[in-house]
Amino acid sequence: MKVGQALAFAILPIAIVLAILQGGTLMTRSYMDEASLQAGSALRLAVAALGGHLSRYEPLPALIADHDDIEALLQNPGDPAFRRVANDYLREINGLLESSDIYVMTPDGNTIAASNYDQPATFVGQNFHYRPYFQDAIAGKQARFYALGTTSLKRGYYFSSPVEVAGKILGVIVFKVDIDSIETSWRGGEYKIFVADPEGIIFMTGSPEWLYTGILPLDADRLSRTQASRRYAEAHLRPLPVSETVYHGQHLMSIASDGASREYLRLSQYMSEADWTVNVLLDTASVRAQARTTLIAILLFICLAGLGGAVLWQRRARVVERLRLQEETQVELERRVEERTADLARVNEQIELEVAERRLTEQELRKTQADLIQAGKLAGLGQMSAALSHEFNQPLAAAKTYADSASLLIDRGRVPEAQDNVRRISGLIDRMASISRHLRNFARKPNEKLGPVLLSDVIADTLEIVTPRLKAADAQLVLLLEEQGLAVQAGPVRLQQVLVNIVSNAADAVEGLENRKILLSAGRTDGRIVISVRDHGPGVPAAIAERIFDPFFTTKGVGKGLGLGLSISYNIIKDFDGDLTVGNHLDGGAVFRIVLAPADNVQEAAE
Repeated sequence: MKVGQALAFAILPIAIVLAILQGGTLMTRSYMDEASLQAGSALRLAVAALGGHLSRYEPLPALIADHDDIEALLQNPGDPAFRRVANDYLREINGLLESSDIYVMTPDGNTIAASNYDQPATFVGQNFHYRPYFQDAIAGKQARFYALGTTSLKRGYYFSSPVEVAGKILGVIVFKVDIDSIETSWRGGEYKIFVADPEGIIFMTGSPEWLYTGILPLDADRLSRTQASRRYAEAHLRPLPVSETVYHGQHLMSIASDGASREYLRLSQYMSEADWTVNVLLDTASVRAQARTTLIAILLFICLAGLGGAVLWQRRARVVERLRLQEETQVELERRVEERTADLARVNEQIELEVAERRLTEQELRKTQADLIQAGKLAGLGQMSAALSHEFNQPLAAAKTYADSASLLIDRGRVPEAQDNVRRISGLIDRMASISRHLRNFARKPNEKLGPVLLSDVIADTLEIVTPRLKAADAQLVLLLEEQGLAVQAGPVRLQQVLVNIVSNAADAVEGLENRKILLSAGRTDGRIVISVRDHGPGVPAAIAERIFDPFFTTKGVGKGLGLGLSISYNIIKDFDGDLTVGNHLDGGAVFRIVLAPADNVQEAAE
């Protein structure tokens, strides 16, 4: 037994080491595959950007070659006037297209017109017969070529096209594109991007130190082919110290620099139309660091899990002891819970009785409030009874006169005039019926829900009721509605009661004064509807301003009011989720302001 244990303890460290090594390999491989997918996306974007940039300019040389000024110049290459016109045209086109240079060459390779004709490093007079783009174009083909300019010493991509007139090639038009902007966008990113020509020479890169270096051996054949086309002019070509390996299907490239070597994950894509290869490099240091960090985290987790298991094993014994104590405690708690449950049941019964009493009290309060509102309305009608009696007596007296007159007219055979008197009597009856209907609706208890209420309708109904009071006080009511169709969220009958109370109070305030004008206005303020009633009376003294909405508070004499009108009005507006306030105007008189929520959809409210 001891031998087996010793053997197990000897094998365990070896197994752990092998597991760590195997786990590290699997982690590194997994992160390498993930990094390869990300680098592949960057490679596709780089290739698409290059291809899109170059394809924009590819058809332009052929279009420029068909221009009359270019054809005329090549037919008369020695004519200064044609050269001047062609130079101006090429410079204008070059500025519009934002290209690098455009120039025209004769069949012997000599440049006779260029967009940079007025620059110190002009191409005019230069001969580029050795360039492949010239040799292919003079042979009648569209051509492409990447090179370092021998005159401008600027890198660019060349598009060329033959200039053909009447079936004969008279020259070549060349269009040079600057691709430095794309190269600049590659700098400072997570990936290192470079483009190599067929000889393996890097001619575009986000790392300037790699420019004009070869990732393939620069043997004599490669150098001779490069020098024959003078692709890189006088640039110094040198090898880039690289070594390549394959790690589980991923291509790795190591580059030595400043005595140190860095390893990169390399992905490449060949662009056949340009005959170059785009490469994307991702530093594997971060990938390997991620793999190591993940592996260390897993090992720490295993160690913590083992430590946790040991702690749990130790605590198990304690838990058993605690369970025994808990059972004893639970029995005691159950006994106490039963006692407390009985106590709570008794308390709950008492609470239910109190809730029932409070609900009954609330119902009685609501009934009392409704009775007070009704009493306020009846009191208001009582105060206006004399004026209302006058409103009814006048039409009745007039109707009696018209009726007696109609009887005499009929006796005398004057039937049309008698019919006119009957129509007048009918109008007076309609007038009294309208007043009676509004008084009846105002006096009865409302049974209405809140909804959209049109202010113009409520104000019109209010005027039907308060007109006798206004006449008795010899007061003038002026209406000012800022816009038509104003509507609020309220109940029409109760809102009418509020307006009747406030306008009646205003009539009381101005009665007997010189200025008996009352202004009722409505408009929008800060998204709410504000209704204002202003009189020209003595105003509200500061001493009673805070008590004016209290129940049974009144400044009128005995028998002239119950002191409920403003209190009831205040509570009605609060039920509408609004606000009722009173203040004094700067020019004198009291101002009552009713603030209510606006209503969009106006329908007639049911009473």
